[in-house]
Amino acid sequence: MESELLKGVRRLSQHYAFNSIQMHEAVARKAGLSGTDHKYLGFIIEKGQMTAGELSRLTGLTTGAVTGLIDRFEKKNLVRRKLVANDRRKVIIEPITENIMSLLVPLYATFREKSATLMASFSEDQIKTIEAYFSGAIEIMKDVTTALNESTHNQSNAR
Repeated sequence: MESELLKGVRRLSQHYAFNSIQMHEAVARKAGLSGTDHKYLGFIIEKGQMTAGELSRLTGLTTGAVTGLIDRFEKKNLVRRKLVANDRRKVIIEPITENIMSLLVPLYATFREKSATLMASFSEDQIKTIEAYFSGAIEIMKDVTTALNESTHNQSNAR
């Protein structure tokens, strides 16, 4: 049986996720992006340049949807397409990091400042516990995502 403390933490985790979505949607709107485009732009920033096919696999989007996504980012001068010299069928998507940062950093300034103040209120041991939780939770999410994607892929192939 789950303790009341664990139930409360689980509820807080859900509220954190909900509020994170709402904040990122607000940031995206202010930046002139959709919420999902904003998050996919984050993938591109984190991973660096990649092919459209790699972005498709990373996001789960179809190649057609990735093309539309890249078109929207290119119009806003947030990414550029580069042809691969030895394989003209491949296109590298390259983030224009300085443009992305100048768009997004100001929108996160208050959040970063308040988060830093909150983190400063914890002891080093407490911060290590928070770090351990997030590291473990991220690994669990990756495992579950992989399993769900594999089962969906297997179901699609069985049809």
